Amino acid sequence: MNKVILMGRLTRDPEVRYTQNTNTLVASFSLAVNRRFAKAGEERQADFINVVAWSKTGEFCSKYFKKGQQVGIIGRIQTRNWEDENKQKHYITEVVAEEAYFADSKRDGDAGASFANTFGNSVSEASEFAVSADDDLPF
Repeated sequence: MNKVILMGRLTRDPEVRYTQNTNTLVASFSLAVNRRFAKAGEERQADFINVVAWSKTGEFCSKYFKKGQQVGIIGRIQTRNWEDENKQKHYITEVVAEEAYFADSKRDGDAGASFANTFGNSVSEASEFAVSADDDLPF
């Protein structure tokens, strides 16, 4: 199973481009995701994770996501490689966003609520379920 759930802040506004053959929208951006723990006496570290979003999810991200905003992304890890004009091979690992959510609180002045409560406020390529904050969990 290849499933990734991230919550972090955008390091830049999403960059939009279109594929040559099919003219499909692709939005790319980077998320700064804080690590869960910090060593004693040190600041918490962050990982900078590249994200790509295609079609409607990409359109949503490019339209509503801005640098510094906290967002939630659900997707999958993808690795790819290519060879440049100097015959040098390049490798990249990125997250392909399948679902995108606002994660800033309403108090911060953004339209979204907390990540756990915004499952209905997203665009998803294949969203088959919704989580309700009212559901009783058995744990």
